[in-house]
Amino acid sequence: MKLKSPVGTRDIVAPESWIWAKVIAEFSRNCGNAGYDWLLTPIFEDTQVFQRAVGGSTDIVQKEMYDFQDKSGRNFSLRPEETASVVRSFIEHRPAVLPWKVHYWGPMFRYERPQAGRYRQFYQLGIEALGVEDPSIDVEVISILWDFLVELGITSMTLRINSLGDALCRENYLESLHNFLLTKQTSLCDAHRDRISENPQRVLDCKTQQCIEATRGAPEHYLFLCDPCRDHFEAVKEQLGAMGIPFVHDPRLVRGLDYYTRTTFEISSGILEGAQNALGGGGRYDGLVEEMGGPPTPAIGFSIGLERLVSALGFDSASKVTLTYSEKIPQIFVVDLAQRGPANLLFRELRRNNMRVMCEYGRRSAKAQFRSADRSQASIAIIVGQEEADRQCVVVRPLKHKEILLPLIESYGKSNEDANMQGLKASDQIPGFQLQSGQAEIGIDKVVGLLNSVLLPALPTSRVANSTSVIGIGT
Repeated sequence: MKLKSPVGTRDIVAPESWIWAKVIAEFSRNCGNAGYDWLLTPIFEDTQVFQRAVGGSTDIVQKEMYDFQDKSGRNFSLRPEETASVVRSFIEHRPAVLPWKVHYWGPMFRYERPQAGRYRQFYQLGIEALGVEDPSIDVEVISILWDFLVELGITSMTLRINSLGDALCRENYLESLHNFLLTKQTSLCDAHRDRISENPQRVLDCKTQQCIEATRGAPEHYLFLCDPCRDHFEAVKEQLGAMGIPFVHDPRLVRGLDYYTRTTFEISSGILEGAQNALGGGGRYDGLVEEMGGPPTPAIGFSIGLERLVSALGFDSASKVTLTYSEKIPQIFVVDLAQRGPANLLFRELRRNNMRVMCEYGRRSAKAQFRSADRSQASIAIIVGQEEADRQCVVVRPLKHKEILLPLIESYGKSNEDANMQGLKASDQIPGFQLQSGQAEIGIDKVVGLLNSVLLPALPTSRVANSTSVIGIGT
C-alpha cells in the first residue's frame, strides 16, 4: 500500500510553507504590539470542554468532532476550535490581571467534507480578550483583524457586523424567529427542517440557497435588543467609524457557534469565490466562562482560517507576502573542494551571523557544485579549495551580477600601504575598490563583516564582475 496523507489533510511544503511562516510571524508581531501574549493549549481536551462551550446541538459536536478514549477509558476530543480551550485555560489558571489578552495559532480538527480552503485538519490564527465589557475592546479586536489583513495586502474586503443581544433580550428574539421559521419549515433544507426547535438561529447561518430564500424577511436581532445591548452596539459602530474602518450592518450575521452574544463580525474578500469567502471573524461570548464553571466574565475574540488566507494571498496581486520568496533564497553557496573541516567552520560562522547559506554534500566535483550553486539562486559562491585551505583563505565569486564595490580597506583593518602591497591602488578605494583579477586578502574576523555590511547589501542594486576575491580565513 502506498502511504500518503489522510483524506482531508495535506503537507505544507516550501515554497508555500514560507508564506505560512511569514503570515504567522506577522500575526504574532501585530498581536504582541497590542499586548496579546502567545498561548499554547493542548490539541486535545476532555470532550466536555467542547460539549459545554460549542453547544450540544451543533453539527460540530454531533457530527464533526474527532472523539476517542485513552487507555484509561477517559473521553477526549481533538479540538475543533480554540476558544473553548482558551476559556478552559483561563478558568484553570485564574489570571490576576484583567483583561487577559492572548493570541494563538495551531491545528484544529473536524470530520467534515473537505471544501475550498478547509480541511479535516486545518489551521487557525486568533486572539481572545477576557475580562472587559467596554465596547472599546470590541473595536480593538476588530481593528487588529482588519489592520492585519490590510498589512498583508488583502484587497476587496467587506466587514460585516451585527449584535445578537444578551441572554435576556435574545429570548424574545428566538421565540419570534422560531414562530417565523415554522411557517417556512417545508422550504428549509433537509439539515434544518427538523431542527428548528433546537436552535432556530442556526438556520440563518445556513449557506444553502433553500434556507437563504426561506429566511428572507426573518425577524432582525436589532429590533429586539434591550437598551444596554443597543447602546453597546451603537458605540461599536461609532468607534469603528471614527477609526475609518468601513463596515456593513448585516442583520443575518449570527456566526456558527452557540456561545456568541452581542457583537459578532466577519471579514470576507471578493478575491475568494462562492460562499466560502470569509477570511476571519468572531464576536463576544460574555456568558461562556460562567457556563464552563468560571466566574461571570465578558470576553471577545476572533479566528482566521490560515488555509483560506494563504489562498487569498495567492489570488491577490496586491499581496505583499509574496516578497518572502526572495527572502528565502540563499545568499551564499559554499563550494567545498577540500576536506569538510574548513567549509563546515565557515558554513557555521555564516549561519550564526544570520546569513542564508547552502552547500553541497557527497564530495561532488567543482562543476557539479557550481551547477547546484546556480540552481540555488544564491548571489555569491565562497570556494574552499585545498590550496585556499592551506593558505587559510577562501575565494569569493559572484554568481549573478557583474560588479561589486567594496568599501575602504581601512574599515577592515588594513592600511593603504597594506593595500598597495597587494597591488591595489589607493584610488581604487574611493568610494570603494572594484574587484579585479587581483586578490585582496582579509582576516577571518573581517569575513562576516564584509559580507554582511557590504557585499550582500550591494547585490540587489549592483552589478558583479566575473572575477574573484580571496578573503583570508586564518589569523
